[in-house]
Amino acid sequence: MYEEAPSQAVPGAVLWRAAGGGGVVLPDGCMDLLWVDGRLLVAGPDTGPHPAGEVPGRAFAGIRLAPGTAPALLGVPAHVLRDRRVELADLWPGREARRLTGLVAGYGDPCAGLEAVAAGRAAGAGAPDGFAAEVTARLRAGETVAGIAAALGLGERRLHRRSLDAFGYGPRTLGRILRLRRALALARSGMAYAEVAYATGYADQAHLAREVRALAGTTLSAYAGPAGAKRETPQPSGSRTTA
Repeated sequence: MYEEAPSQAVPGAVLWRAAGGGGVVLPDGCMDLLWVDGRLLVAGPDTGPHPAGEVPGRAFAGIRLAPGTAPALLGVPAHVLRDRRVELADLWPGREARRLTGLVAGYGDPCAGLEAVAAGRAAGAGAPDGFAAEVTARLRAGETVAGIAAALGLGERRLHRRSLDAFGYGPRTLGRILRLRRALALARSGMAYAEVAYATGYADQAHLAREVRALAGTTLSAYAGPAGAKRETPQPSGSRTTA
């Protein structure tokens, strides 16, 4: 069982809940604040597939934060959490972690509690600087890293360093992940794989297939076919689409 809905209090965030189960969590450039059997955890940005069961539990809830927005809320650079699942108490002072755990536990719906925590942290962090949103939008539009750096008035090295803090990896890796997510969505919709490759800017279908294997640990046919559809239940290690 899995369900999700856009957050009404945290721009760009998605609230989700799931029962424990199998599957593989695929990278999406996001980070999540998780509620797992009475514990608060953080799922960092992924660079490849993760087994959903690496966080044990029976029932899961989460708020999936838009790419680049979590570090300001958590007070931790994204690259510190790359490919990790971490107890919130390991990141924040114990008293604050216990307070927020109690806050979420006090809600009948843990998703509402997680949303309240994230909204409160966002309010305390002040207005975002716009860097993450602009980089993400430009990458989704297919702009090159050099072009994005020039548009932002940054050198490519400076753009890379800021991206590590915001996203957990450099803009090229983020661009690959965002493009793959779009390609997988088109493949699941039934579009021919060669057309998917063309529509998403890959050199050819073989290039797309290599990227699916490298970033998702699967094949297009395994992901988009009937067997893959049966397994497409986002899971608690970050609530991302499974293969």
